[in-house]
Amino acid sequence: MAVTARQAPRQAATRDEAGGQDAALLALIGQTMRPHWRLLLLAVLALLGTAAMNALPPYLVRLAIDGPLVRRDVGGLWILGAAYAGTALAMFGLQYAQTYLLQNAGQRALADLRVRLFGHLLRQDQGFFGRTPTGDLVARLTSDIDALNALLSTSVVTILSESVTLLVIVVVMLAINWQLALLALAVLPVLALITRFFRRRIRRSSHGEREALARISGFLNEQLHGMTIVQLFGRQAASAREYDGYNGGYRQALIVLRRQSALFLASQEILSATGLALLLYGGGRGVLAGWVSSIGTLVAFILWAERAFQPVLRLSEQYNAVQIGLGAAERVHRMLVTEPAIQDPPRPVAPPPARGAIDIRHVTFGYLPDEPVLRDISLAIPAGQTLAVVGATGAGKSSLVGLLGRFYDPQEGEVLLDGVDIRRLRLADLRRRVAVVPQDPICLAGTIAQNIRLYRDDLTDDDVRRAAELANAHRFIERLPRGYDSDVLPGGANLSVGQRQLLALARALALSPQGVLVLDEATSSIDTATEALIQEALERILRTRTSVVIAHRLSTIRNADRIIVMHHGKIVEDGTHQALLAKGGYYAALHHHQGPVGSGA
Repeated sequence: MAVTARQAPRQAATRDEAGGQDAALLALIGQTMRPHWRLLLLAVLALLGTAAMNALPPYLVRLAIDGPLVRRDVGGLWILGAAYAGTALAMFGLQYAQTYLLQNAGQRALADLRVRLFGHLLRQDQGFFGRTPTGDLVARLTSDIDALNALLSTSVVTILSESVTLLVIVVVMLAINWQLALLALAVLPVLALITRFFRRRIRRSSHGEREALARISGFLNEQLHGMTIVQLFGRQAASAREYDGYNGGYRQALIVLRRQSALFLASQEILSATGLALLLYGGGRGVLAGWVSSIGTLVAFILWAERAFQPVLRLSEQYNAVQIGLGAAERVHRMLVTEPAIQDPPRPVAPPPARGAIDIRHVTFGYLPDEPVLRDISLAIPAGQTLAVVGATGAGKSSLVGLLGRFYDPQEGEVLLDGVDIRRLRLADLRRRVAVVPQDPICLAGTIAQNIRLYRDDLTDDDVRRAAELANAHRFIERLPRGYDSDVLPGGANLSVGQRQLLALARALALSPQGVLVLDEATSSIDTATEALIQEALERILRTRTSVVIAHRLSTIRNADRIIVMHHGKIVEDGTHQALLAKGGYYAALHHHQGPVGSGA
């Protein structure tokens, strides 16, 4: 099919883009390996020695055929045989050294890359985690790093070793008889064309295979995390069918990849046999015609050609692994160049003295730019005031909380803390001033004390204990077998929801002892007794700081200094509990029904 004028520039652009992408990926690998250049330098020296030793045996065979064998000199054969054995021993030692050094450098580089990638993920904003499946992130840190491990620890070792070996053999062959060398290497241009032909196909198939694996990882993570729901509602059969679909897609992607690889490797074997046949026929005629000096030379060239094709075949075998590794490097590279939307300002200002005054000015915000969740919100919260926020599901309550902690930035307007736009503060400074207790409290694997201090070395045991006492968590902690040293399972699986909520409150108080306290539906999923404990704690805490309380139960906010009611992203009512009841509007209707206000969006 003819290429149209419109198609040609597009194809050229695609080629340029692929070339630039490969350069970026190789640059990533280079940056990862650069700190370990000393190990790489020693490995290269060992590589050169190995290549020299690999080219020497055919030369010894040539000497044996044209010398001792012709003269029937047994002593000469013993000398050349001993030299051959010594060459093999030297090659064994050099190969061990080069493999060990390259593996060592590769593993060190990968350890650095894992830390770098995880550190980069820690800097990402909440929007990034909201739109990126957890399974995809896990795949980047596990299977993609494993693919890079295979690339750096196996493929790179093979590629460097065989490339240097091939180069040395070609140089030796050209130096001894350039006509035979050209005859032996005649198939290499064809090999290069075939490699280029299969290159894009294998890369594309490899990318499809890794994406299919990432989808399986994401599905498994979701299903295992929600296994209770799956079993409660009898979705085992449906989940099995869905997994079978993902597994079938992965199987098909693997079949396509393996088919391309098999065709590629088979073509290499055919070309290798063809090259040796050409050399045997042409070299034999060269001996008869006299432009090949001896039979020993022809035999040596056949051995060199075999040794030259062995690196080519090994390089071809590694091509699939290289493409998989480069595909993994591409995904890791994309992750590393994804900058968080929420970052520290270029020139942050020093935080002012902590008072806790909040001023929200004409804020419009939406998770999607064209779908605002908050619409022109203006709200002033004086220092020390307790503000309760109520409203139906989707009213924008939790979105308002997300703006206060700067988990998101508004599309319009500004949020000020103590008179300073929070976008001008370092995130670390802001997060010490605004402590959020989420609706679904998170606990990490470790001890009770570690979950409260979150590994902050500057918090003493007394600080942890005071925060727990203030949050009314001390009572249940003391009843545990080892108190504050008791182990917490991942996710807090060995704690009740109420206990996790008390720990989350203690954590907020410990890490931000003087900051703004934000409670996002903190009592929506707990029993009455635990709610009473939290309410008792809050009565002490809220007297000393600015607090924003998203309410699930209206009974928990009767004594708030001020209550605002949100509806469709706007503040529709603002006042005290009694004043809003007397007004007879939204709040009065919610109070009348005594139902949950909603979980917020």
